[in-house]
Amino acid sequence: MNIDDSPDMCYLPDMFAETQKIANRFRLSEHIVVYPGDCLNLLKDCPDDLFKLIVTSPPYNIGKEYERKLDLDKYLLQQELVIKECVRTLSPRGSICWQVGNYVDKGSIIPLDTILYPIFTGLGLKMRNRIIWHFEHGLHCTKRFSGRYEAIVWFTKSDDYTFNLDPIRVPQKYPGKKHFKGIKVGQYSSNPLGKNPGDLWIIPNVKSNHIEKTEHPCQYPVELIERLVLALTDANDWVFDPFLGTGTTIIAAIKHSRKGAGAEIVQKYISLAKDRIKQFLAGTLKTRPMNRPVYDPVKAGNSLTISPWKKRNDRGQLRIFDPSEDNERYVNR
Repeated sequence: MNIDDSPDMCYLPDMFAETQKIANRFRLSEHIVVYPGDCLNLLKDCPDDLFKLIVTSPPYNIGKEYERKLDLDKYLLQQELVIKECVRTLSPRGSICWQVGNYVDKGSIIPLDTILYPIFTGLGLKMRNRIIWHFEHGLHCTKRFSGRYEAIVWFTKSDDYTFNLDPIRVPQKYPGKKHFKGIKVGQYSSNPLGKNPGDLWIIPNVKSNHIEKTEHPCQYPVELIERLVLALTDANDWVFDPFLGTGTTIIAAIKHSRKGAGAEIVQKYISLAKDRIKQFLAGTLKTRPMNRPVYDPVKAGNSLTISPWKKRNDRGQLRIFDPSEDNERYVNR
């Protein structure tokens, strides 16, 4: 079986999730909150020091359908207002993860994490990692190299923060490796639970053939947020997303017995988020499993990986062979 031929996961919710309803307003007694409006209005109802994890992918200010492109200074001011309120509501042991790409202005790019960094540090947060999320698919550029990564900047409110490594360990490359010297010589040197995933995460992005794809143009995968939820929170903690989109953050939270809240201003995305959360609660939501290897088309025997360009003839022309028509032709190239 090819790695992408196996069934996609249907979440089977635990008792924590089965009994929950989706609330429209924030209350401490709720477990799932989808607020239909501006996140600043939702945050007004949230007490200080509440959320263990605040994770989001804010608008990049590039003119997507869900945003109005602003002058960069105005965009940063808008972001600062939200970040300030997020910091107020963040637990002393909590984390903020801001997943961003590039702001593009007339072909020139500005990495958003670099210009948002002073806002976070100016509010007393400490940066723990700049995680690179690498993916293989996206728009092809013609005047620069095609962008194939985005960044997740991870900040904490204090030095005493929650970090659970064991639930997110990945398989060792050399599990049979042993110490070759010292008092542990001959003993296995790798952790039997797996290794630290590092700060380069290779996770497929949600494009047209992804099982989680909706009509949202910039949806991120559940498994990306699952890793953050498992590492940076404990059971029953609150997870918050100020720019909720299609509800991915809440799904990742309640899948692992956390409480999830988020705000969204676009009505069709509010509906999508609620529908996806309801599918999760019913055990019918399909998603790419967190531990599935990235699809390798060569190993899978995909016929599209066979190059039609074979060799050149004595005139330097490139031979192109079309297997579907069982013929060949030569081109100057």
